[in-house]
Amino acid sequence: MTAARMTAMLGATAALAALAAPAHAASAAPPTVEEQRLDQAVPQEILRRSGFAGAAPSFTRALERAGSYRAAENVVARHGERLWRRAVDRAQGRVPAGDLDRADDRPLYWARLGMTRAVRRWNPSFALSDRARARLLARLERASRGQEDVAYPHRMRRILVTGFDPFTLDRDIRIGNPSGATALALDGTVVRTSRGPARIETMTFPVRWRDFTDGMVERALRPHLPRVDLFTTVSQGRPDRFDVERFNGAWRGGFPDNERASSTGLIPVRGAQPQWTVTTLPYRAMVGAGTGPFQVIDNTQVTEIPAGGTTEVVRPDGPTPGSTARAGAGGNYLSNEIAYRATLLRDRLGLTRLPGGHLHTPVLRFGDGNTDPGTGTVTDPQFERNRRAIVTQARDLITAAANA
Repeated sequence: MTAARMTAMLGATAALAALAAPAHAASAAPPTVEEQRLDQAVPQEILRRSGFAGAAPSFTRALERAGSYRAAENVVARHGERLWRRAVDRAQGRVPAGDLDRADDRPLYWARLGMTRAVRRWNPSFALSDRARARLLARLERASRGQEDVAYPHRMRRILVTGFDPFTLDRDIRIGNPSGATALALDGTVVRTSRGPARIETMTFPVRWRDFTDGMVERALRPHLPRVDLFTTVSQGRPDRFDVERFNGAWRGGFPDNERASSTGLIPVRGAQPQWTVTTLPYRAMVGAGTGPFQVIDNTQVTEIPAGGTTEVVRPDGPTPGSTARAGAGGNYLSNEIAYRATLLRDRLGLTRLPGGHLHTPVLRFGDGNTDPGTGTVTDPQFERNRRAIVTQARDLITAAANA
């Protein structure tokens, strides 16, 4: 047999083998920065002590059995929604909580990352493109954040509240976010107002610039804003105080997000955009409601470049005409951005009379003697009391806004 004939036969054999092998348009994706933190001791302890350690393995087994993209999408939607409902039920006392405080938002965050990592690692028996894998990840994010779970009964007032994931995890991986805890505690609850009962529905958002650039906020809020009576985005802000943020600026300040990514510049939205948007929350009523142990501030301070100027100026009483935004009352991180996007959407939908804006909670702190992340424990009694006090006062502030 000639060398040429041998080469041809080997080539034909390789071609037949390739046709017989499962088709993979894309290989497994590497884990993200967030997912890489998952194997550290603190996340694993939080998952184990909360009863959420089995969420990602159960999801992985179901995903491995999916024989088509449609089956995989069903698995992602079902397990994502189940994770959100379980976290809400845990926070509200309907399922066992393990030996971590029920109000703890961190089990949901770390369990979700275990599930997204499973999707990235997955090598299915059918062709799965990078784009299709990204669609599965996006569906998992929406379902596990309550963004597909908003439902209001008829003849009841409607309130929409959003929260955030923990952040600054490289500084202290034990950190939680009281805005996320507030979302879990309030989802599906009813508060009594002077105009009758009001149902609160909630959802959460990631601390990632890329998701906001991709329009996650607008996609999640657009179907609901025309139907609600009040909305407020919520995030963790300053120590020992709540802030009702009066003005939101159109500027990203670049602070690193949970993926250690940075973004500086004009907030990317479609179409013409103002430098500033304004809250329509009843801030005077919220400040004067006497809601709890923390001071409540009507925060009007912004940072701007005045019209015709080149230097940043801090203004205690809001922006001046024609100025360029550099920081809203809530700063220039993702808390300001969600407030800007939500209130800009409100205005673009012609809902200028709809009460809506942003509420910053106090910083959630660990107890005295438990402040060193290198030697501290994942929880302590003071940490749990602080979180419960913040969540309770946030609920009372939202109720006061609904009453106004």
